[in-house]
Amino acid sequence: MRYIITQHKKNASQFLTCIPSYTLKKMEKNIICFDLEGPLSPQDNAYDVMGLIPEGHNIFEVISRYDDILTLEGREGYEPGNTLSLIVPFLIHHDISEKDIGRVSDTAKIVSGTGYMISRLKKLGWDPYIISTSYEQHAYNIGERIGIPGNKISCTSLPLNKFRQEVEREDFSMIEDVEKYILEELYPPKDDEKIRERLDKFYYKDILNTELGKVIREVQVVGGEKKVDAMKKIAEGAGKALGDIAVIGDSITDYKMLGEVKSKGGISIVFNGNRYSLPYGNIALASVDIRFLLIIAEAYMHSGREHVFEVVREWEENGDKFVTEPAGIPKTVIPDDLRDFLLEMMKGQDFAPPRFHYIEEMSEEKQEKVVEIHRRMRGLVRGEASKLG
Repeated sequence: MRYIITQHKKNASQFLTCIPSYTLKKMEKNIICFDLEGPLSPQDNAYDVMGLIPEGHNIFEVISRYDDILTLEGREGYEPGNTLSLIVPFLIHHDISEKDIGRVSDTAKIVSGTGYMISRLKKLGWDPYIISTSYEQHAYNIGERIGIPGNKISCTSLPLNKFRQEVEREDFSMIEDVEKYILEELYPPKDDEKIRERLDKFYYKDILNTELGKVIREVQVVGGEKKVDAMKKIAEGAGKALGDIAVIGDSITDYKMLGEVKSKGGISIVFNGNRYSLPYGNIALASVDIRFLLIIAEAYMHSGREHVFEVVREWEENGDKFVTEPAGIPKTVIPDDLRDFLLEMMKGQDFAPPRFHYIEEMSEEKQEKVVEIHRRMRGLVRGEASKLG
């Protein structure tokens, strides 16, 4: 499932010195597309909504692993992130409502620095969008809180209240049976073959021709290829090629979106990513605060893609020195406000410095190193949700 990427030839003469941000010229807006859960909010909303069901987190983890299994085997017609359609029968059975989803969303935290970053991106001439598998009740809520309006959000529509009225009660016995089996035989999710066999039976045989099966097919999850489609539509609407935009993701639902932008010569950023996403980016940023993404955004505004890579390499090579002596970081690789913020961060007892890596091409040894760095940072930011694909 890897894309074949052509390495762009580096030209040292293209490296230009940054100038202060207040002298930036007015330019047409640049497009930047964010995955939501991970980069912008640490909550996995569907996981937390399933937590309203007795032992729902355990059920979700098994179904999430099933989603990974089908994605990794490349099952025809299956897209990563379809977990959000697969759990719908369980939500209906346990009388979970759209209001419940919104209520859970209201408890969601925002990744540190998000509001500041979005505001600064807009001032720099970037136009931020969200492309997320998240249910609409969650995506629009988070978008409103961070300053991205609903018309710039692509997400999963879920008319759950309508679905509940369409489903016959006689179907629920099959849900009760599979719940029992999941909890007694499949959790914790370690036996992939056993998970595939039982859940294939449930989804592709038991409920296939029922109202529940129909409901699942009606939920069009914005994951995998649908994220790519949404991204293409955004780029086309702005008169841009995919090589002219930036995209940020962190998980298996983002790998196609990340890989597509990378292969077209754009900026593909993995933020606190997992091993399913990291091979598909050209830049990796591990951080508890996403405002450090502005280092990449400003570098691009000044001198384009190649300068971004030069800046990232400089951070990768000198990062340890930079975070111990922020005052000495060259002005070419950090805006003044982020230097000041880094100095403030260092005063905290739990200081976790940002880590940049250039990952356009990685050896297996480097990939394992980067995966481990991101695993630790992902755990700090996302907590229990970090273990999901």
